[in-house]
Amino acid sequence: MRSMVFALLPLALLLALAVVACVLGYGVLHLISDELPLAKVISKTTQILLLLSIFPLKKILNLNWSDFGFTAPARFFKQMGQGLMLALITLLPVLLILYFLDVHVWDGGRTWTAGKVFEKVGLGLFLAMLIAIGEELLFRGLLFGSLRHKLPVCAAIVISSFYYAALHFLKSKTQIPYDQQTFASGFELMAEAFANWLNPNIISALIALFMVGVFLAVLRSRVPQSLGLCVGCHAGWVWQIKVSKDLCNVNPESDYLYLVSAYDGVVGPLVSLWLAVAIGVWLWVRRVWLKKSLVACRA
Repeated sequence: MRSMVFALLPLALLLALAVVACVLGYGVLHLISDELPLAKVISKTTQILLLLSIFPLKKILNLNWSDFGFTAPARFFKQMGQGLMLALITLLPVLLILYFLDVHVWDGGRTWTAGKVFEKVGLGLFLAMLIAIGEELLFRGLLFGSLRHKLPVCAAIVISSFYYAALHFLKSKTQIPYDQQTFASGFELMAEAFANWLNPNIISALIALFMVGVFLAVLRSRVPQSLGLCVGCHAGWVWQIKVSKDLCNVNPESDYLYLVSAYDGVVGPLVSLWLAVAIGVWLWVRRVWLKKSLVACRA
């Protein structure tokens, strides 16, 4: 019962902030511009409110920055670099497999110059880092850190990972013309966005993103003060996916298309299986190493 209450509290907060975003989005759109899609305005406003909620919730929940996984600046930035390397080790093999199986095919229609490649790679890494910092602060920082104080670690991992995965599909595709919008339009789009969680077509990508969340949460739980490691790993994954999508296209005729989902052409069953194996191997190796260290200390 206690676990259920704590599991539903983030959903209650999300619903409350989404309602506020619907009101603010409608007002902002009619005060500033009639060109932006209402659904996008509400989505971005909700994301901003979620990030801003970190600061009052930190105080309300009596958390400190170490509970978020922060460490000394020098170590934090070192962890980010290590996380980027971990991202290459864990995702690059998946991208290579998809390429050699012809799931991803080289986009020969684009002309690349050294300057353009540098721009794509550099800008992609910058945007990936922004995404990773925001999402890791929210999910492996605030959410996992607060749940860990109230629930067993396994429950904190599962709940935070579920919300991390689910929020990627909180989307509405309906476009309401500006002259047809009413105060209730935002709430209609909000209902559509939450209803998308029941769409069976997202299951493959949802499971894969859940495994991504589990991988990062396990990393966060097993390595002390490791938010920087999570940020670097997360950014490295997003960056590789962005670069891959710039260089390659998904081949709809591939016999192995089932290995990816329509979400981004990368996450899917292959990523789920790969990360599950990676988590299992890492935990096993870590357990063996700890046992050997304990034996050595006793000797």
